[in-house]
Amino acid sequence: MLWLYNFGIFLYNLVIKSIAPYNSKAKLFNQGRKHIFSILQEKITKGQKNVWFHFASLGEFEQGRPVLEKIRILYPHKKIIITFFSPSGYEVRKNYALADGIFYLPLDTASNARRFIEIVNPEIAIFTKYEFWHHYFKVLKEKNIPLFLISGIFRPNQMFFKWYGGFYRNMLNCITCFFVQNEESVNLLKQIGLQNVKLSGDTRFDRVYENAEAVKSLPSIEEFISHAPVLLAGSTWPADENLLANLITKYSSWKFIVAPHEIGADHIRQIEKLFPSAIRYSALRAAPTDAQVLIIDNIGLLSSLYQYGTIAYIGGGFGAGIHNTLEAAAFGLPVIFGPRYEKFQEAKDLVSRKAAISIHNEEGLENAFEHFSNQPAFGQVAKDYVKEKKGATAGILKEISKYLN
Repeated sequence: MLWLYNFGIFLYNLVIKSIAPYNSKAKLFNQGRKHIFSILQEKITKGQKNVWFHFASLGEFEQGRPVLEKIRILYPHKKIIITFFSPSGYEVRKNYALADGIFYLPLDTASNARRFIEIVNPEIAIFTKYEFWHHYFKVLKEKNIPLFLISGIFRPNQMFFKWYGGFYRNMLNCITCFFVQNEESVNLLKQIGLQNVKLSGDTRFDRVYENAEAVKSLPSIEEFISHAPVLLAGSTWPADENLLANLITKYSSWKFIVAPHEIGADHIRQIEKLFPSAIRYSALRAAPTDAQVLIIDNIGLLSSLYQYGTIAYIGGGFGAGIHNTLEAAAFGLPVIFGPRYEKFQEAKDLVSRKAAISIHNEEGLENAFEHFSNQPAFGQVAKDYVKEKKGATAGILKEISKYLN
């Protein structure tokens, strides 16, 4: 099985390099790893111990961020190294002030893993939610370096729990402690003989709660919405935007803010075709307007925008899966999203509490919108849910601290 895994890594690298000239993300992925070991050696002091955080992308960074920031406070002398797999994480957070070094993670080959860990010299390693790398995990175990998985979530259909999943189960044996989000994950891991499992919850609740408590005002947004109710559509894709276009024409008294997941020039122009009278956020700051629709054409603003929402629509549910619902819930917004949300415990919880509605089509969207327009109390239900679930970070830090000198 190892040969197949190694071949998969080789093939992935080959594909990325071949499409890099035509794909901006692949280009960043490829360029970010050029000369990576020279960069690591230049920026990391030889022999220095580091706390290593690895994140797949931006969402996982926000999930692990509360733990990272608490370690920075409790252990100010520790050096923190961050790695990302995806450009969408690295490019947004490459200047994050609380880390001592931020890098792309070299692809998971035996030589890369050994060389990387030799240079970074981690005191502990912390991975968030998922992303399991055979060679990195193996070297960490060989060197007796504690490895933690925080906010983990497991499902029965994953390879670990299949009769043919022995290779992947061996990766899990390298983990010192699993901090998982739900009882199902605890039970699944224990069924395959792993007892080093703690039900800690999801650190994202701590992050979104803190964000909602300390959010800064955005005067240009306040001027745009005036006193109108607002549907805030976050992390949208074309399928989401097509549905919203029909809704907007029927509710002229509402303001609509659309924050797409991809903000490339082509996609922004596509959205403008759907909403011909819309204005871009970049233009709003220069010239206030009475437009009904605002398109957010920058990154990093969404988590602050929810403070102005009345109802949230979260994108991705007609594709691979919905994006972050908790940021909206923390501000007391009821949530609407597409049908693909089964991988997200918080989405299932919000649906069960009637603070979220999953829709399949235009009629479903309009019905959900009407429902939440007339039932604002469900926003408080969403907010109470976030407050109830926060606290995972403290429990994780209590355990991890045992391994920090």
